[in-house]
Amino acid sequence: MSDSQFYGAGFPYRPIEDLPGKLIVLEGSDGVGRSTQTQLLRRWLEDEGFAVSDTGLKRSDMTQQGLEEARKGHTLSRITMSLFYATDFADRIENQIIPALQAGFVVLSDRYFYSIMARDVVRGADADWARKLYGFALRPDLVLYLKANVSDLVTRLIHGRGLNYWEAGMDLRPSDNLFDSFLDYQAKLIALFDQLAQEYGFVTVDAGRPVMDVFEDLQGHIRALLEDQQPIFEEDFK
Repeated sequence: MSDSQFYGAGFPYRPIEDLPGKLIVLEGSDGVGRSTQTQLLRRWLEDEGFAVSDTGLKRSDMTQQGLEEARKGHTLSRITMSLFYATDFADRIENQIIPALQAGFVVLSDRYFYSIMARDVVRGADADWARKLYGFALRPDLVLYLKANVSDLVTRLIHGRGLNYWEAGMDLRPSDNLFDSFLDYQAKLIALFDQLAQEYGFVTVDAGRPVMDVFEDLQGHIRALLEDQQPIFEEDFK
C-alpha cells in the first residue's frame, strides 16, 4: 500500500506493501442503527464466503478499559479525551484492521475517525488539527453514511435503550435536560457529518426506513465494491 492510501503519513515505521482485503465503514449519528446493520452485514458476507472482521470505537485492548473509566468520571479535559480516542483508533488500525486486511478479510468498522473528529469539532477542537491528527488513518474502500433526522433518532432511543450523558452532549451543557440536549447536540453532529460526507466521499443512505430496507440498500453498495473480490471460502460452497 502506498502512502496515498493513507490520509497522511500513515505509519512511517511500518511500511505496508499490499492489503488485499476491503475496509468498509458505517458512519452516522447515535441511534441510527449502525450496530444492527453491522451484524446483519457480517452474517450476510460470511454466508457469501467472505472472511469478515468487525471493529468499532473503544475496542482497543490497550485503551478500552481506560476509556470506559474516563467516560464514567467526566473529569478529563477535552483535548485529553481527543488524544485518548486517537490512541484507541491508532492501536486498532495497526493491530486489528491492517492485519485483517493483509489476510484478505472484509473489515466492517462501526464508525471510524470521522465520528471522533465530528465530536471533537462540536466541542471546540480545530478542524484542521483534527484532520492532521488522523493522518495515520487508512482510506476506507467504502464509507456508508446512515442518515436519519433527529426526531427519528430520539424516538428510537426513547423507546429502546434510552438517552445517555454523552449521546446528549451533556458535557457541553446545551440544556439542563437530556432530551433537549440530545436534540441540540445531535443536530450539530448531523450537520458536521453532512460536511464530512462531501469532503470524504461518503455514500449517503436513508436510515429513516425499516431495518431490512436499509440493509438491502447497503448490500447493493457492498456488492458493487466486492464484485471482483474473491471469497476466501468460495471452494467450500461448490
